[in-house]
Amino acid sequence: QQIKYVFDNSPFYRKKFLDIGIDVDEIKSLDDIKKLPFTTKDELREAYPLGLSSADEEKIVRIHSSSGTTGTPVIIPYTQKDVDDWKEMMKRCYILAGLTKKDRIQITPGYGLWTAGIGFQLGAEYLGMMVIPMGPGNTEKQIQMMIDMQSTAIVATSSYGLYLAEEIRKRNLKEKINLKVGIFGSERWGDKQRKMIEEYLSIETFDIYGLTEVYGPGIAMDCKYHDGLHYFDDYLYFEIINPETGQEVNDGEYGELVITTLKKEGAPLIRYRTRDITRKIIGRCQCGSPYPRIDRIVGRTDDMVKVKGVNIFPAQVDSLIKDIDGAFCEYQIIIERVDSKEKVTLRLEIHDNMDSETLKNIIRHEFKNRIGLSPDVELLKIGELPRSEKKTKRIFDMREG
Repeated sequence: QQIKYVFDNSPFYRKKFLDIGIDVDEIKSLDDIKKLPFTTKDELREAYPLGLSSADEEKIVRIHSSSGTTGTPVIIPYTQKDVDDWKEMMKRCYILAGLTKKDRIQITPGYGLWTAGIGFQLGAEYLGMMVIPMGPGNTEKQIQMMIDMQSTAIVATSSYGLYLAEEIRKRNLKEKINLKVGIFGSERWGDKQRKMIEEYLSIETFDIYGLTEVYGPGIAMDCKYHDGLHYFDDYLYFEIINPETGQEVNDGEYGELVITTLKKEGAPLIRYRTRDITRKIIGRCQCGSPYPRIDRIVGRTDDMVKVKGVNIFPAQVDSLIKDIDGAFCEYQIIIERVDSKEKVTLRLEIHDNMDSETLKNIIRHEFKNRIGLSPDVELLKIGELPRSEKKTKRIFDMREG
């Protein structure tokens, strides 16, 4: 039905299919999806501003735009049905986190063209929670409202979640807050960062996934067992492909997530390449949810850097740091070219009272073993690296060209 809908209503997809000779009447099973071409973000940019629209203008009630800071933005139009479907998925996410209409949720992501703030609010109001729509920044006010309103849940980027947790701990305010749940998304975050936030705030954290091109946040979320993210397969069809060949990988193998919307009206997407790296988790979750799972996002096909012939993903560094006693979760990797040679420096925050030389040797050894090269290691006190209210940049490639 979705394929027929886009062919009949989307000039973008009609041209795309006709150009390569796709007969939509031949698409009769899920297996046939492989006959259809992928859709890329570059194509969506080329359709700016409303070239993706697949509905009459009178049915479009809202637009959102991707949060990317480079290039032409991607504009996604929504019908009322799209908004209603999105808030249903968001409501399911909150239920997976154990939230009810008795909860008070503080929303810190941005509003406006970005999907985050308004998406989280939609689902919360639909569930019946009291919403405290703070938006980003103003940490003093955030903490004050958290105390005064006795917020029980908070939504944020993981970077801002850690920053708030550190501030609350530093000011000895933990006993004054009433948080029990934190929902974090918009960036990939590691287990060590998760553990620190949970420890500092005495909360349970949940990982939420989404992207503006496909509704926004709330298309997948982990449950109380934290064994992968449940995605809503009545609205979305997920494939995992080898990013180089485009072929589907075996179940359980890592690859690039490709999403097809099943019920979207405003701007349906067919086989959209997200560039996010994950894998399908096989079998039913012990929580009993009927919704299948993907693993937490481990990286993006475009956040990999190559140094001395070795591929480095931030997820590999997160995993390494998680297993090193004394290491905190915050780090930076600086890549430079010095005297025509490539140099990698790992700047890492550590807990006090650690033997720095011993720790440096352990880190270099583990980095070499797991990733394949030995970095210079610079150890810092907790708090010396900059904190972000939005997304944290981990890898800085200073090489020219």
